[in-house]
Amino acid sequence: MRSRRQRYSDSTKRALVDVAETLFTEHGYSATSLDAIVAGADVTKGALYHHFSGKQAIFEAVFDRIESRATESIGRATEGHADPWEKATAGLHAFLEVVQEPGYRQVVISDGPAVLGLERYREREEGSAYALVDEVVRSVLARDEWALDEQMLDTFTRIFFGAMSAAGSSVAVSDDPVAAAARVDTAIGIIMEGLRHLVESGAAGSATSRT
Repeated sequence: MRSRRQRYSDSTKRALVDVAETLFTEHGYSATSLDAIVAGADVTKGALYHHFSGKQAIFEAVFDRIESRATESIGRATEGHADPWEKATAGLHAFLEVVQEPGYRQVVISDGPAVLGLERYREREEGSAYALVDEVVRSVLARDEWALDEQMLDTFTRIFFGAMSAAGSSVAVSDDPVAAAARVDTAIGIIMEGLRHLVESGAAGSATSRT
């Protein structure tokens, strides 16, 4: 059983992360101050420093929370699909929905690389939404008969990850996001069908063997 003090401490930490997530999403990392975070959470700076070493540390907590939600969302979308192509399509659609969320676009995509540094950002990708995109891409491409090496598989993953991120951003800022999302949906379908045709015909393997 946790003590009352432990419960209060947990509640304070959660409130700080809640407020920080809202402020980082709305204003970005640079324009968000620790004073604004503690004021929003109605706690002292001492309480913040009890849980976090500074602004970057609380940003990392927000980053991890958003990535965790994204990973869970994509994971749920891919469950129950026996066919790898259906699983891949479902996963990419789910990722597209994730990157349309303001918090993901601002905290993870926009501020993440600069605040964390590219090396640490890439390390966090290993257990994040990027890792699930990598998994669904490999489920349809990582087969011996197509002779796709590790570098080519990673290239495919980064292309899909980047394309979905860009597509999600374009939907989010569109005057008609519903229509924009429908166009992206159609584009994903065309890309996946074309890729499936190349792979099943053996053309993907023969093309990459020449690189």
